[in-house]
Amino acid sequence: MRILDTDTCIAILRGRHEVIDRRRETEDTVATTWINASELYYGAAKSDNPLGNKDLVDRFLDTLSILGIDSLSAQFFGVLKADLETAGKQLADTDLWIGAIARAHHASVITGNIRHFERIEGIEVENWLK
Repeated sequence: MRILDTDTCIAILRGRHEVIDRRRETEDTVATTWINASELYYGAAKSDNPLGNKDLVDRFLDTLSILGIDSLSAQFFGVLKADLETAGKQLADTDLWIGAIARAHHASVITGNIRHFERIEGIEVENWLK
């Protein structure tokens, strides 16, 4: 399974053909998280065309599985946050939730933000944006 981070979702929404092609070519299930979905809705709400962009986000999200927080991802979040704090490598909770969900689902995170997600032990990170 592959989880699209917000920046990758935005690239698809903006019509970046190389990212769209990578999504089309992957044989794995492609998903995102409700955390990413909320970031997309936030971007739509603050845009010049909130209703049109919300509709675009709705239609895009209809093409994906959307993963939420469950007991296992919550447990991973707690352990990962404690480990990162101890190591002095804190990470924003939104990225940590996405990583914890990915770890709970044995999924790769597809993001341009490699540096942040590489801090999360136990997940693979890919960049389709370069």
